[in-house]
Amino acid sequence: MPLLQITNLKKSFVTPDGSEHVAVNVSNFALEEKSQLALEGESGSGKTTFLHLIAGILKPDSGSILLGGQEMAELKEPARDRLRATLIGYIFQTFNLLQGYTCLENVLLGMSFGPGPDRAAARALLKRVGLESRLDHYPRQLSTGQQQRVAVARALANHPKLVLADEPTGNLDHRNARESLALIRETCKEQGAALLLVSHDRDVLGQFENVRQFSVINEAMPEEVPV
Repeated sequence: MPLLQITNLKKSFVTPDGSEHVAVNVSNFALEEKSQLALEGESGSGKTTFLHLIAGILKPDSGSILLGGQEMAELKEPARDRLRATLIGYIFQTFNLLQGYTCLENVLLGMSFGPGPDRAAARALLKRVGLESRLDHYPRQLSTGQQQRVAVARALANHPKLVLADEPTGNLDHRNARESLALIRETCKEQGAALLLVSHDRDVLGQFENVRQFSVINEAMPEEVPV
């Protein structure tokens, strides 16, 4: 059985003019354990909504999201939160670090939603991403690339089975983007986590052996509604 199996997944939103916008309409999608796949899609194509549905941040209108043998779509929000904390790591484009907490505290907080904080493991993760000397720094004291490394460490803190990455290099310059992407892929491989990344950046996509067009798996027609 694949790590992730999706069937007949649909999600719509009501636009300001009252009409319905179908953001996600995926009839079949699967991702194997420990695999790495990039989905190519333009802004507004629904790819972020797709990741949010997989992560349980959004609830679908209909369909099935089978993750690690558990049906995400049927769970209520608290149960979805628990499943996400144990099986999924999420790397957001804007990093979503808590500005009032240090690097180490951001990773420890991520751990608190799973098995629990482990200071030694958090330190080891931050060392792995090259931030051993920045443990007590706040996000505002870090470069953009360093903030992204904290986000990677936090996403992997609970040893997830699946890492979701939403345009993770979108705020980085070319050199930092390549280095950060290599770090994401290497750390996922080391921990045995599958990686599902979405991007519109051809340079990012060119570094993946497996790339699929999101528009191919998503039958919804893109509209001029950013999602």
